[in-house]
Amino acid sequence: MPFLNPENVIKAIGVDTGMVVADFGAGAGFYTIPLARAVGPTGKVYALDVQKSVLEVVRSKAKQERLLNINPIWADLDSRGGSHLADGSVHVVLISNILFQTDNKKEMLAEAFRVLEPRGKIALIDWALSARGGPPTERVLKKDAAETLLEETGFRRLNEFSAGDAHYGLLYQKP
Repeated sequence: MPFLNPENVIKAIGVDTGMVVADFGAGAGFYTIPLARAVGPTGKVYALDVQKSVLEVVRSKAKQERLLNINPIWADLDSRGGSHLADGSVHVVLISNILFQTDNKKEMLAEAFRVLEPRGKIALIDWALSARGGPPTERVLKKDAAETLLEETGFRRLNEFSAGDAHYGLLYQKP
């Protein structure tokens, strides 16, 4: 599989028409745009990021592609309530390549847990330890450590999915 293919990931995690998805750490919309296409006009994608400049890029891409179902939100995902989303308001949370960047991993996962509806899913994609071009080794969040954090937050494991050659993909569910 190539480096990262958002369409393959979206299919693997079961995003479908009409769903509400939160893209934690959306950046410039690498997943946001394909997610918006996958959920269609009856769904919604919240593109959350701490950098206002990248949210402007998402807005521009959404406008260019006439995707009216994207809502960019400036967010502090390291704190409870920092997403500004309502409790239990989301079907799927996607966290890709940002958990390794924060020292507040548990808080970010707790925020994802809070916004997910019961039986909602969290898809976590992060760098594999052996990845070239990724973060420094000391910043990489090993898969087993990520699984422990997810379980300590209250999530239950569903499965793993292929997230590309340099990443691992974990799919968990809120009970």
